[in-house]
Amino acid sequence: MNLKAKAMLATAVFSIGLFVNASPIWAEPQPLTIPSNGIVLQGKAKEKYAADYMKTYFQNIRTMKAPAPFEAPAGWKMETVTVNGIALERMTAEQKKSDRVLLQMHGGGYVGGMSKDAGEVYFVNYRLAPAHVYPAALEDAVAVYKELLNRGIKGENIILTGDSAGGNLAVELALYLKENKLPQPGVIALASPWTTFEHKKGTSRYYNDEKDVILGKGTPLNIPVKDAKYKGKLSRKDPRLSPIYADLSGLPPMLIQAGGNELFLTESVRLAEKAAADGTTVTLTVYPGMSHDFALLLPEMQDSIDSLKEIADFANRYMK
Repeated sequence: MNLKAKAMLATAVFSIGLFVNASPIWAEPQPLTIPSNGIVLQGKAKEKYAADYMKTYFQNIRTMKAPAPFEAPAGWKMETVTVNGIALERMTAEQKKSDRVLLQMHGGGYVGGMSKDAGEVYFVNYRLAPAHVYPAALEDAVAVYKELLNRGIKGENIILTGDSAGGNLAVELALYLKENKLPQPGVIALASPWTTFEHKKGTSRYYNDEKDVILGKGTPLNIPVKDAKYKGKLSRKDPRLSPIYADLSGLPPMLIQAGGNELFLTESVRLAEKAAADGTTVTLTVYPGMSHDFALLLPEMQDSIDSLKEIADFANRYMK
């Protein structure tokens, strides 16, 4: 991730005082009152901008020098800590004004952040496939979550976020907590979550394959979703891998964000439908014309800024 994207994501997510009206399960993003200076485009112009931006990005990335180390924003301290051998990047506010804690499960990169509305932020570097298959990542996520509880952090004060594969892991962590009668986080916020290891025809995995300029056909980030090496010997439909088949009752309020052009659109919709059917409070927001994990790689677009503000709204609405 380029430093500009990381800096934006690190400072924009949890702004306080943002509230929007309750949304239906399916909604397009609604205008927010706080002004911002993101790039505003519509329709084909938006799609062309994203495609050109990512084409240039991917062309340059192979020749780029290693970026400078990421520095925490003013008022924050960053350090690397370990929990049971698991590497964490921890950010803490120098003047803590909130008991909220952000726990981030990354996908292809960080998506999360902090401001005066969160006191601590943890980025979990869980073990990766193919060297480590299921349940390695879940075990790491559970170990970190339990350690936060052991440190006196209340589950209700934890904002659990995840993008792409990290979105899958965030839901699976919540399911583990439910099964083992451990405190749930206050809210779950998912960006472009990978919610099924199936690769079915007739879904956005196919019809958006050439539209998704970040994860789709021909991009360096076109992950081998057909291989899904993390699954190990489990069935692709096993709810431990594909939460669209899990019992999602009893989970905290869930926000699901997806791009209209992204590879994982269908399964984001299916996750929202399943959560609603199981009685879980859920909001699904689809950002028209946007690709997978757009806020991460297209941070200058208004859609990306709005998606981060929406997470803030959601947390403020459902957390104490």
